[in-house]
Amino acid sequence: MDVHRFQISTEWEGTRVDKFLSSNLEFLSRSYIQKMIGEQRVTVKGRMVKANYVLSAGDEIEFCIPPSVEPQILPQDIPLDILYEDEDVIVVNKPKGMVVHPSSGHYSDTLVNALLFHCRSSLSGINGVMRPGIVHRIDKDTTGSIIACKNDFAHESIAKQLKEHTILRRYRAICMGRLKEDEYTINAPIGRHPTERKKMAINRQNGKPAITHIKVLERLNNATYIECCLETGRTHQIRVHLSSLGHPLLGDEIYGDSRNKYGLQGQTLHAYILGFSHPRDGHFIETKAELPVYFENLLRKLQHSS
Repeated sequence: MDVHRFQISTEWEGTRVDKFLSSNLEFLSRSYIQKMIGEQRVTVKGRMVKANYVLSAGDEIEFCIPPSVEPQILPQDIPLDILYEDEDVIVVNKPKGMVVHPSSGHYSDTLVNALLFHCRSSLSGINGVMRPGIVHRIDKDTTGSIIACKNDFAHESIAKQLKEHTILRRYRAICMGRLKEDEYTINAPIGRHPTERKKMAINRQNGKPAITHIKVLERLNNATYIECCLETGRTHQIRVHLSSLGHPLLGDEIYGDSRNKYGLQGQTLHAYILGFSHPRDGHFIETKAELPVYFENLLRKLQHSS
């Protein structure tokens, strides 16, 4: 059992206990801390509290973190559409419906399970046993290019490029309505939605910088085929930014139209091009994941109806 104790100074007075703990224990997510509070592992002045308890100067907090139990993540022989591979990195074209890495209650049929089978023991360990090799993620229903690293050296290099925004990431998407301008740059910070914790939103007070460049490829019947270039990589960035324009992605039931008139499985978003400097010698590698069949069929249908 790992026990953390704090005494509240005046600067933290009036702060929620869950926010205080997430600010002072940065290795733990706020959702995990809230879960632990719900399991009565946090006391203030010896009493159990709720996540929204407001701290006062002099309060004494005790947080008992239970020992972690790592689930066993097993390799699975799941076919991979490999776009590029060498001894350091692998780029794959992720299909729709596949989760990138295991999480609580979902330990199989993920990209990580497939990579463990294909790469054997050659995956970086920086992100732990739940996310071996994984440097970045794309949503379950987003298709296309994702890079994984086979060793810690490559992982550190790719992570640095992601942090410095030097990795090229171009997406293809179809959004609702006809965009008026040919090009847009959306510069709006993204953070957690103030009331719906599973959603992200434009959050100018607490959000992180987020920039998306949008180029119109074709205007269709009440829809627009676009290319999106990410300058940053926030959770749900393209989906949130397009929704803020009033043009959410087709099929996006979280940020768009829940009626889903085209019978789509999730948002129409595809990671089309991924470019990066190779960790060993710095030469630039660019991969392209061809549009999935469902995307091409929808595009033809919209073109025909136009």
